[in-house]
Amino acid sequence: MHNQPVQASIATGIVEGFAADGVRRWRSIPYARPPVGPLRFRAPQPAQPWSGVRHCHGFTNCAPQDRLYTMLSPGKFQPMGEDCLTLNVVTPEEPGPEPLPVMVFIHGGGYILGSSATPIYDGAALARRGCVYVSVNYRLGALGCLDLSSLSTAQVGLDSNLYLRDLVLALRWVKENVASFGGDPANVTIFGESAGAHIVATLLAVPAAEGLFHRAIAESPAAGMVRSPEIAAEFADRFAALLGVRKPDAAHALLRVSPDELVTAQNELIAAGTREMLGAFPIGPTFGDDVLPLDPVEAMQRGSAHRVPLIVGSNGEEGRLFTRFLKMLPTTESMVEGVLSGAAPGVRDRIVAAYPDYPDRAACIRLGGDFAFTSAVWQIAEAHGAHAPTYVYRYDYAPRVLRWTGLGATHATELFAVFDVYRSGGLGVLLTAGADRRTALRVSGKVQRAWRSFSRTGAPGEDWPAYTPDERAVMVFDRRSRVELDPHPERRRAWEGFTLAH
Repeated sequence: MHNQPVQASIATGIVEGFAADGVRRWRSIPYARPPVGPLRFRAPQPAQPWSGVRHCHGFTNCAPQDRLYTMLSPGKFQPMGEDCLTLNVVTPEEPGPEPLPVMVFIHGGGYILGSSATPIYDGAALARRGCVYVSVNYRLGALGCLDLSSLSTAQVGLDSNLYLRDLVLALRWVKENVASFGGDPANVTIFGESAGAHIVATLLAVPAAEGLFHRAIAESPAAGMVRSPEIAAEFADRFAALLGVRKPDAAHALLRVSPDELVTAQNELIAAGTREMLGAFPIGPTFGDDVLPLDPVEAMQRGSAHRVPLIVGSNGEEGRLFTRFLKMLPTTESMVEGVLSGAAPGVRDRIVAAYPDYPDRAACIRLGGDFAFTSAVWQIAEAHGAHAPTYVYRYDYAPRVLRWTGLGATHATELFAVFDVYRSGGLGVLLTAGADRRTALRVSGKVQRAWRSFSRTGAPGEDWPAYTPDERAVMVFDRRSRVELDPHPERRRAWEGFTLAH
């Protein structure tokens, strides 16, 4: 069957996409001017209008990163380039008379990798069930998520928190243009996973994002990704040294070096930080500027964050993925001790005591998962839940194939449910190996109904109570989904107020 061309008229011109499989898709619509040349390391500028029809049938660049992570299918890689500030829109084929809820997805990847073109993020399954789905690219790594603003000179200005500025501009684009695709600009849900979930939580504390979204879903937000201006400046100095430039010359040099050199230096910076357990990850948000005045959790605690309904949660076995891939989490005794040695006196003993089998391997993996993700969920739920409706989940479901491989319900596996992967051929069949299909579809249906209800109404369903200090209700998604009250209170309390000494 041939794809049918479809057009929409937006503020900057006409965009042409295509209709197929019961949805309409527009790919790689620019929401900003290319951040190249003098615009490198500067706040994004709105996209310029074009004449005629812009063809948005295929994906263009993803942000510069290690090529390994840009694979779209075996042997097929997405091109990379700094001209990457685009977004994709998917709508039902027949949008209907009423404006639809809008769901904006922010991909993860530790602030250094990922793309909105990754096949799992296609979003057609969500759109078919009645929403306008938008997925966004933003500048990654050294070009977008490493704060180099302290290296600015009188001649060369470098802006902070570039990727947050990108995403605010993208959300502004949604507000101005989504009605052309049948979406309701007054009902926008932002959602993301891992670093994307951390971005969602951070956007709650970005004043410029006020009114640009109305609900938020953070799937496995990462902990320890925010830094002070002083720590950011120290990392910027180290980065300049890795590029082999003197600090006074750094700003000029940054405009000249190739994306490849920036990615290489950024990877060296991360590796050194991991080895030395510096406490803060070098890449991610810096608080204390006009974009992010306060640490996001502090803003939530004070009640100055946007008081929108929030879903936040993590997976039952977050840490297991990192025993195999991206070995950046403390999942062994020596790594755990290295991380906790930087904590305040007595904190190490308190945390270790919450994992009775420590230093047993499974206890280390559990502790590493809580350190990196679940502690952030508890922190955010307590802080945001005091001021706005907050719903907490734990995703425990893993088909037998994932259990056999030792991964279980690890980091990112909830995406299979959210994006309805189990219903598709290929990967869905592989993961369920025939035996688990019915259960997988039941869990997927449950998650999607909750996300869909939340995107329409701000509540995920009558069977999922809000998180309050009295009960701390947690929805557990599994073969038999259920609500548990304050599961693992000893682990939750052990991480209260935990920070690494800088």
